[in-house]
Amino acid sequence: MDYDLSEDQIALRDGARELLDGVSPTAAVRLVVDAGTGTSDEIWAAMVEQGWLGVALAEERGGLGFGTVEMAVMLEEIGRHATPVPFAPTVLALDALDRAGRADDVAALVSGEVVGAVAWSARADAVRATEAGGWVLDGRADPVVAASQASVLVVVAEAPDGPALFRVDLDAVGRPAPEPAMDRTRQIAWVDFAATPAERIGGADAVEALVDRGAVYAAAEMLGGAARVLDLTVEYAKDREQFGRPIGSFQALKHRCADMLVDVEGMRSTVFWAAWCIGAEDPERSVAASTAKIWSSDASKRVMASALQIHGGIGFTWEHDLHFFLKRAQLDQRTFGSAAWHRDRLAALLRPRVEAGLSVI
Repeated sequence: MDYDLSEDQIALRDGARELLDGVSPTAAVRLVVDAGTGTSDEIWAAMVEQGWLGVALAEERGGLGFGTVEMAVMLEEIGRHATPVPFAPTVLALDALDRAGRADDVAALVSGEVVGAVAWSARADAVRATEAGGWVLDGRADPVVAASQASVLVVVAEAPDGPALFRVDLDAVGRPAPEPAMDRTRQIAWVDFAATPAERIGGADAVEALVDRGAVYAAAEMLGGAARVLDLTVEYAKDREQFGRPIGSFQALKHRCADMLVDVEGMRSTVFWAAWCIGAEDPERSVAASTAKIWSSDASKRVMASALQIHGGIGFTWEHDLHFFLKRAQLDQRTFGSAAWHRDRLAALLRPRVEAGLSVI
Protein backbone atom coordinates (compact mmCIF):
# COMPACT_ATOMS: atom_id res chain seq x y z
CA MET A 1 0.00 0.00 0.00
CA ASP A 2 1.32 3.44 -0.99
CA TYR A 3 0.82 6.04 1.75
CA ASP A 4 2.40 8.93 -0.16
CA LEU A 5 0.50 11.56 -2.10
CA SER A 6 0.09 10.76 -5.80
CA GLU A 7 1.82 12.80 -8.51
CA ASP A 8 -1.44 14.65 -9.19
CA GLN A 9 -1.91 15.43 -5.50
CA ILE A 10 1.66 16.69 -5.21
CA ALA A 11 1.14 18.87 -8.28
CA LEU A 12 -2.05 20.22 -6.70
CA ARG A 13 -0.20 20.97 -3.47
CA ASP A 14 2.67 22.68 -5.26
CA GLY A 15 0.28 24.75 -7.37
CA ALA A 16 -1.68 25.80 -4.28
CA ARG A 17 1.51 26.75 -2.44
CA GLU A 18 2.77 28.76 -5.40
CA LEU A 19 -0.50 30.67 -5.66
CA LEU A 20 -0.68 31.40 -1.92
CA ASP A 21 3.01 32.37 -1.76
CA GLY A 22 2.07 35.06 -4.27
CA VAL A 23 -1.28 36.32 -2.98
CA SER A 24 -1.18 35.35 0.71
CA PRO A 25 2.29 36.04 2.13
CA THR A 26 2.26 37.10 5.77
CA ALA A 27 2.59 40.73 4.67
CA ALA A 28 -0.79 40.43 2.93
CA VAL A 29 -2.27 38.65 5.95
CA ARG A 30 -1.04 41.48 8.17
CA LEU A 31 -2.80 44.05 5.99
CA VAL A 32 -6.10 42.17 6.43
CA VAL A 33 -5.56 41.87 10.18
CA ASP A 34 -4.72 45.57 10.52
CA ALA A 35 -7.81 46.50 8.48
CA GLY A 36 -9.99 44.35 10.74
CA THR A 37 -11.95 42.83 7.84
CA GLY A 38 -11.03 39.19 8.47
CA THR A 39 -11.00 38.43 4.76
CA SER A 40 -9.28 39.36 1.50
CA ASP A 41 -11.36 39.78 -1.64
CA GLU A 42 -8.21 39.55 -3.76
CA ILE A 43 -7.19 36.18 -2.34
CA TRP A 44 -10.77 34.89 -2.54
CA ALA A 45 -11.00 35.89 -6.22
CA ALA A 46 -7.71 34.10 -6.98
CA MET A 47 -8.98 30.89 -5.36
CA VAL A 48 -12.30 31.07 -7.19
CA GLU A 49 -10.55 31.61 -10.50
CA GLN A 50 -8.50 28.44 -9.91
CA GLY A 51 -11.65 26.45 -9.09
CA TRP A 52 -10.62 25.67 -5.51
CA LEU A 53 -14.14 25.70 -4.11
CA GLY A 54 -15.04 22.81 -6.41
CA VAL A 55 -12.03 20.60 -5.71
CA ALA A 56 -14.17 17.84 -4.15
CA LEU A 57 -17.28 18.46 -6.28
CA ALA A 58 -18.15 16.23 -9.24
CA GLU A 59 -17.30 17.67 -12.66
CA GLU A 60 -20.88 17.42 -13.90
CA ARG A 61 -21.88 19.83 -11.11
CA GLY A 62 -19.21 22.38 -11.88
CA GLY A 63 -16.36 20.99 -9.77
CA LEU A 64 -12.90 19.59 -10.45
CA GLY A 65 -13.86 16.00 -9.62
CA PHE A 66 -11.22 15.29 -6.99
CA GLY A 67 -11.93 14.12 -3.45
CA THR A 68 -11.48 14.66 0.26
CA VAL A 69 -7.74 13.96 0.25
CA GLU A 70 -7.23 16.69 -2.33
CA MET A 71 -9.37 19.04 -0.25
CA ALA A 72 -7.15 18.28 2.76
CA VAL A 73 -4.13 19.12 0.62
CA MET A 74 -5.62 22.54 -0.16
CA LEU A 75 -6.60 23.19 3.45
CA GLU A 76 -3.12 22.32 4.67
CA GLU A 77 -1.74 25.03 2.40
CA ILE A 78 -4.37 27.52 3.56
CA GLY A 79 -3.36 26.78 7.16
CA ARG A 80 0.29 27.07 6.20
CA HIS A 81 -0.29 30.61 4.95
CA ALA A 82 -2.86 31.69 7.60
CA THR A 83 -4.93 32.71 4.60
CA PRO A 84 -7.72 35.13 5.56
CA VAL A 85 -10.66 33.74 3.57
CA PRO A 86 -13.83 31.77 4.50
CA PHE A 87 -12.75 28.73 2.51
CA ALA A 88 -13.40 25.83 4.92
CA PRO A 89 -16.88 27.03 5.99
CA THR A 90 -17.92 27.51 2.38
CA VAL A 91 -16.77 24.10 1.15
CA LEU A 92 -18.38 22.41 4.16
CA ALA A 93 -21.71 24.13 3.46
CA LEU A 94 -21.31 23.33 -0.23
CA ASP A 95 -20.83 19.62 0.45
CA ALA A 96 -23.85 19.42 2.78
CA LEU A 97 -26.07 21.24 0.28
CA ASP A 98 -24.78 19.11 -2.59
CA ARG A 99 -25.71 15.95 -0.69
CA ALA A 100 -29.15 17.46 -0.15
CA GLY A 101 -29.59 18.06 -3.89
CA ARG A 102 -29.63 21.85 -3.61
CA ALA A 103 -28.25 22.55 -7.08
CA ASP A 104 -28.88 26.31 -7.02
CA ASP A 105 -27.02 26.73 -3.73
CA VAL A 106 -24.16 24.57 -4.97
CA ALA A 107 -23.80 26.60 -8.16
CA ALA A 108 -23.75 29.88 -6.23
CA LEU A 109 -21.21 28.64 -3.70
CA VAL A 110 -18.82 26.99 -6.15
CA SER A 111 -18.79 30.15 -8.25
CA GLY A 112 -17.68 32.18 -5.24
CA GLU A 113 -20.61 34.56 -5.66
CA VAL A 114 -21.75 33.82 -2.12
CA VAL A 115 -20.11 32.56 1.06
CA GLY A 116 -21.37 29.65 3.13
CA ALA A 117 -21.07 28.92 6.83
CA VAL A 118 -21.89 26.09 9.23
CA ALA A 119 -23.40 26.43 12.71
CA TRP A 120 -22.50 23.45 14.90
CA SER A 121 -22.52 23.27 18.69
CA ALA A 122 -20.76 20.98 21.13
CA ARG A 123 -24.00 20.85 23.15
CA ALA A 124 -26.50 18.83 21.12
CA ASP A 125 -29.57 20.86 22.08
CA ALA A 126 -27.99 24.31 21.77
CA VAL A 127 -30.24 24.86 18.75
CA ARG A 128 -33.68 23.23 18.65
CA ALA A 129 -35.88 22.66 15.62
CA THR A 130 -39.67 22.47 15.72
CA GLU A 131 -42.18 22.04 12.95
CA ALA A 132 -45.18 24.37 12.94
CA GLY A 133 -46.37 24.85 9.39
CA GLY A 134 -42.69 24.78 8.45
CA TRP A 135 -39.45 24.33 10.38
CA VAL A 136 -38.24 27.01 12.78
CA LEU A 137 -35.07 27.15 14.87
CA ASP A 138 -34.52 28.47 18.38
CA GLY A 139 -31.40 28.77 20.51
CA ARG A 140 -27.83 29.92 20.13
CA ALA A 141 -25.10 28.07 18.27
CA ASP A 142 -21.45 28.07 19.21
CA PRO A 143 -19.49 30.91 17.55
CA VAL A 144 -19.68 30.46 13.77
CA VAL A 145 -16.78 31.21 11.44
CA ALA A 146 -17.80 33.44 8.49
CA ALA A 147 -21.45 33.81 9.59
CA SER A 148 -21.16 37.57 9.27
CA GLN A 149 -20.13 37.16 5.63
CA ALA A 150 -22.34 34.25 4.57
CA SER A 151 -25.52 34.17 2.53
CA VAL A 152 -26.42 30.57 3.33
CA LEU A 153 -26.03 28.92 6.72
CA VAL A 154 -26.12 25.18 7.33
CA VAL A 155 -27.26 24.51 10.90
CA VAL A 156 -27.10 21.40 13.07
CA ALA A 157 -30.15 21.36 15.36
CA GLU A 158 -31.96 18.92 17.61
CA ALA A 159 -35.26 17.91 16.00
CA PRO A 160 -37.99 15.74 17.55
CA ASP A 161 -36.50 12.67 15.83
CA GLY A 162 -32.88 13.47 16.69
CA PRO A 163 -30.09 15.60 15.23
CA ALA A 164 -30.83 17.06 11.82
CA LEU A 165 -29.42 19.47 9.27
CA PHE A 166 -31.13 22.70 8.24
CA ARG A 167 -30.60 25.49 5.75
CA VAL A 168 -31.10 29.12 6.78
CA ASP A 169 -31.16 31.98 4.27
CA LEU A 170 -29.09 34.71 5.92
CA ASP A 171 -29.87 37.14 3.11
CA ALA A 172 -33.51 36.89 4.21
CA VAL A 173 -33.22 36.72 8.01
CA GLY A 174 -30.16 38.93 8.39
CA ARG A 175 -26.50 38.28 9.12
CA PRO A 176 -25.07 38.50 12.63
CA ALA A 177 -22.45 41.12 13.39
CA PRO A 178 -18.84 39.94 13.68
CA GLU A 179 -17.48 39.58 17.20
CA PRO A 180 -14.00 40.52 18.45
CA ALA A 181 -11.73 37.48 18.58
CA MET A 182 -8.09 36.63 19.09
CA ASP A 183 -7.85 35.11 15.60
CA ARG A 184 -8.15 38.19 13.44
CA THR A 185 -7.48 36.31 10.19
CA ARG A 186 -11.12 35.15 10.20
CA GLN A 187 -14.46 36.57 11.27
CA ILE A 188 -16.61 34.79 13.81
CA ALA A 189 -20.09 35.61 15.09
CA TRP A 190 -22.70 34.40 17.54
CA VAL A 191 -25.83 33.27 15.74
CA ASP A 192 -29.06 33.55 17.71
CA PHE A 193 -32.20 31.81 16.46
CA ALA A 194 -35.66 32.94 17.54
CA ALA A 195 -38.38 31.19 15.54
CA THR A 196 -36.02 31.52 12.57
CA PRO A 197 -37.44 29.92 9.41
CA ALA A 198 -35.36 27.03 8.07
CA GLU A 199 -35.49 24.17 5.57
CA ARG A 200 -34.62 20.66 6.65
CA ILE A 201 -31.97 19.18 4.35
CA GLY A 202 -30.86 16.03 6.18
CA GLY A 203 -31.08 13.78 9.20
CA ALA A 204 -28.64 12.14 11.61
CA ASP A 205 -26.50 10.62 8.83
CA ALA A 206 -26.03 14.05 7.23
CA VAL A 207 -25.05 15.51 10.60
CA GLU A 208 -22.48 12.76 11.19
CA ALA A 209 -20.98 13.31 7.72
CA LEU A 210 -20.76 17.05 8.37
CA VAL A 211 -19.05 16.58 11.74
CA ASP A 212 -16.54 14.14 10.22
CA ARG A 213 -15.60 16.55 7.44
CA GLY A 214 -15.59 19.58 9.69
CA ALA A 215 -13.25 17.91 12.16
CA VAL A 216 -10.85 16.75 9.44
CA TYR A 217 -10.86 20.09 7.64
CA ALA A 218 -10.03 21.92 10.88
CA ALA A 219 -7.27 19.35 11.56
CA ALA A 220 -5.85 19.88 8.05
CA GLU A 221 -5.60 23.62 8.66
CA MET A 222 -3.89 22.97 12.00
CA LEU A 223 -1.44 20.68 10.22
CA GLY A 224 -0.51 23.41 7.76
CA GLY A 225 -0.08 25.99 10.50
CA ALA A 226 2.02 23.66 12.65
CA ALA A 227 4.24 22.72 9.70
CA ARG A 228 4.85 26.39 8.92
CA VAL A 229 5.61 27.19 12.56
CA LEU A 230 8.09 24.31 12.68
CA ASP A 231 9.88 25.79 9.64
CA LEU A 232 9.92 29.27 11.20
CA THR A 233 11.29 27.88 14.46
CA VAL A 234 14.06 25.83 12.86
CA GLU A 235 15.19 28.83 10.80
CA TYR A 236 15.19 31.03 13.88
CA ALA A 237 17.18 28.45 15.85
CA LYS A 238 19.79 28.44 13.08
CA ASP A 239 20.10 32.23 12.96
CA ARG A 240 19.78 33.30 16.61
CA GLU A 241 23.06 33.17 18.51
CA GLN A 242 23.81 32.96 22.21
CA PHE A 243 27.29 32.55 23.74
CA GLY A 244 28.73 32.80 20.22
CA ARG A 245 26.77 29.79 18.90
CA PRO A 246 23.43 29.31 17.09
CA ILE A 247 20.85 28.32 19.70
CA GLY A 248 19.89 25.40 17.45
CA SER A 249 23.18 23.76 18.43
CA PHE A 250 22.03 23.42 22.05
CA GLN A 251 20.86 19.90 22.83
CA ALA A 252 17.73 20.95 24.70
CA LEU A 253 16.49 22.97 21.72
CA LYS A 254 17.42 20.19 19.29
CA HIS A 255 15.20 17.83 21.28
CA ARG A 256 12.37 20.34 21.37
CA CYS A 257 12.50 20.82 17.57
CA ALA A 258 12.61 17.04 17.12
CA ASP A 259 9.49 16.71 19.26
CA MET A 260 7.80 19.35 17.10
CA LEU A 261 8.63 17.34 13.99
CA VAL A 262 7.21 14.15 15.52
CA ASP A 263 3.99 16.01 16.33
CA VAL A 264 3.67 17.48 12.83
CA GLU A 265 4.22 14.14 11.15
CA GLY A 266 1.72 12.50 13.49
CA MET A 267 -0.78 15.17 12.51
CA ARG A 268 -0.08 14.50 8.84
CA SER A 269 -0.64 10.76 9.21
CA THR A 270 -3.95 11.07 11.06
CA VAL A 271 -5.30 13.88 8.85
CA PHE A 272 -4.70 12.12 5.57
CA TRP A 273 -5.88 8.77 6.90
CA ALA A 274 -9.11 10.42 7.97
CA ALA A 275 -9.45 12.30 4.68
CA TRP A 276 -9.00 9.06 2.76
CA CYS A 277 -11.54 7.23 4.94
CA ILE A 278 -14.15 9.93 4.32
CA GLY A 279 -13.53 9.99 0.59
CA ALA A 280 -13.68 6.19 0.38
CA GLU A 281 -16.74 6.05 2.68
CA ASP A 282 -14.79 3.64 4.83
CA PRO A 283 -16.68 2.28 7.88
CA GLU A 284 -13.89 3.70 10.05
CA ARG A 285 -14.40 7.28 8.83
CA SER A 286 -15.90 8.66 12.05
CA VAL A 287 -13.25 6.94 14.16
CA ALA A 288 -10.58 8.33 11.85
CA ALA A 289 -12.05 11.85 11.90
CA SER A 290 -12.18 12.01 15.69
CA THR A 291 -8.66 10.55 15.95
CA ALA A 292 -7.35 13.23 13.59
CA LYS A 293 -9.05 16.01 15.54
CA ILE A 294 -7.79 14.72 18.90
CA TRP A 295 -4.21 14.26 17.77
CA SER A 296 -4.05 17.50 15.78
CA SER A 297 -5.59 19.61 18.53
CA ASP A 298 -3.20 18.29 21.18
CA ALA A 299 -0.15 18.29 18.91
CA SER A 300 -0.89 21.78 17.65
CA LYS A 301 -0.85 23.10 21.22
CA ARG A 302 2.51 21.47 21.86
CA VAL A 303 4.04 22.78 18.61
CA MET A 304 2.88 26.34 19.28
CA ALA A 305 4.12 26.23 22.89
CA SER A 306 7.56 24.97 21.80
CA ALA A 307 7.77 27.63 19.09
CA LEU A 308 7.08 30.35 21.65
CA GLN A 309 9.71 28.97 24.00
CA ILE A 310 12.39 28.76 21.31
CA HIS A 311 11.60 32.19 19.85
CA GLY A 312 11.72 33.75 23.30
CA GLY A 313 10.54 37.35 23.72
CA ILE A 314 10.28 38.13 20.00
CA GLY A 315 7.66 35.39 19.57
CA PHE A 316 5.26 37.25 21.88
CA THR A 317 5.34 40.50 19.92
CA TRP A 318 2.76 41.82 17.49
CA GLU A 319 5.51 42.34 14.89
CA HIS A 320 6.34 38.63 14.64
CA ASP A 321 4.29 36.38 12.35
CA LEU A 322 4.11 33.55 14.89
CA HIS A 323 0.98 34.96 16.53
CA PHE A 324 -1.06 34.55 13.32
CA PHE A 325 -0.60 30.80 13.46
CA LEU A 326 -0.92 30.45 17.22
CA LYS A 327 -4.26 32.28 17.30
CA ARG A 328 -5.65 30.42 14.27
CA ALA A 329 -4.68 27.15 15.91
CA GLN A 330 -6.54 28.07 19.09
CA LEU A 331 -9.75 28.57 17.10
CA ASP A 332 -9.25 25.42 15.01
CA GLN A 333 -8.62 23.38 18.16
CA ARG A 334 -12.23 24.02 19.19
CA THR A 335 -13.90 24.16 15.77
CA PHE A 336 -16.16 21.11 15.30
CA GLY A 337 -15.30 19.80 18.71
CA SER A 338 -12.37 20.07 21.10
CA ALA A 339 -10.02 17.17 21.75
CA ALA A 340 -12.02 16.35 24.88
CA TRP A 341 -15.30 16.32 22.94
CA HIS A 342 -13.84 13.96 20.33
CA ARG A 343 -12.41 11.67 22.99
CA ASP A 344 -15.93 11.22 24.29
CA ARG A 345 -17.18 10.65 20.75
CA LEU A 346 -14.41 8.15 20.03
CA ALA A 347 -15.16 6.26 23.25
CA ALA A 348 -18.83 6.03 22.26
CA LEU A 349 -17.87 4.74 18.80
CA LEU A 350 -15.50 2.09 20.15
CA ARG A 351 -17.41 0.96 23.22
CA PRO A 352 -19.71 -1.50 21.34
CA ARG A 353 -16.60 -3.27 19.99
CA VAL A 354 -15.07 -3.56 23.43
CA GLU A 355 -18.31 -4.90 24.88
CA ALA A 356 -18.49 -7.44 22.08
CA GLY A 357 -14.92 -8.55 22.71
CA LEU A 358 -13.70 -7.22 19.35
CA SER A 359 -10.49 -5.37 18.55
CA VAL A 360 -10.72 -1.57 18.50
CA ILE A 361 -7.95 -1.33 15.89
